[in-house]
Amino acid sequence: MIKDFQVQELLIAIAIRHQNPSILTADFLKYTGIVPNDWELARPPVITNTAAQVVYQNGVSIVAEVNRVIFAEKIATKKTSEVQIPIVAHQFIQTVKQLSYQGVGINLRGIVPYEPQNLSARNYTFSKLLQPGAWQDFGHAPVEASIRLVYKLDETQVFLEISEAKLQYPDQTTKPAVLFSANFSRMITQEESIARLAAVGAVIDKWDSDVETLKELINNKFLQDQDYVINNAPDESTQLMIGIN
Repeated sequence: MIKDFQVQELLIAIAIRHQNPSILTADFLKYTGIVPNDWELARPPVITNTAAQVVYQNGVSIVAEVNRVIFAEKIATKKTSEVQIPIVAHQFIQTVKQLSYQGVGINLRGIVPYEPQNLSARNYTFSKLLQPGAWQDFGHAPVEASIRLVYKLDETQVFLEISEAKLQYPDQTTKPAVLFSANFSRMITQEESIARLAAVGAVIDKWDSDVETLKELINNKFLQDQDYVINNAPDESTQLMIGIN
C-alpha cells in the first residue's frame, strides 16, 4: 500500500479578459498592500511586455500574464491558517477592481511516494490504471504514460492528471512516485462589478474544501484496492479549464 495522498502545492489562477502584466512589480504589490511589507524577494522580479513574475523567500510566487494572474505556494507542512496566497489573491482583486475577471482555477499538486517493497510508479500506472496491450511495445525505450480524467461535481469540474514522477532527497537518492495534478475550474458569469468580485472571492475561499475533496478522491478511489462497477454517464461537453499548463 502506498502512503496517503497529501497536497503539496496550491496554485490559484484567476482568468482575466485582458491586463497589462508589466504593472505587477514588487513595489506595486508592497505599496498597495497586496503582500505584507516584510516579505523579502527570493530573486529579482522578471518583467516583460507579456508576463511578470515576483518570487518571495517564503515560497510564494505571483505571475501575471495577459489573460490571467497566478498565485502559487508550497503548503505541504502548513496548517490551513498559515496558507498565504488566498489572502494575497483577495487583496489583489480588491486592489485591481477594474479588471474583467472571467473565472478561477484552484490547482492542486501532490506526489505519492512508494515504499521500497511496493510496485514502481510505472507499474502502478500500467497495472492499476491502464489495460495491458501491444500499444506498450513500440520504440527503443519503455513507453511513458500520463492520464487525464475529468470529474463532474455539483458546481464544478475536476480535471485530474496522473503521471510518473521521482522524489529526490538531499543525499541524491530517489524514490519512485506518482504525481497527481488537479484543477477545480469555475467560471464567473456575474456582469455587475461588485457581484463579480464577490463571486471571485467566494471561489478563492473554496480552496481548502477543494483540498479535502481531492484527498478524498485520491485516497479512497486510487490508493485502495477495491471492487467497483463502472458508472456510465451521458455524453456531455466540458467547460473551459482555468489551470496551469
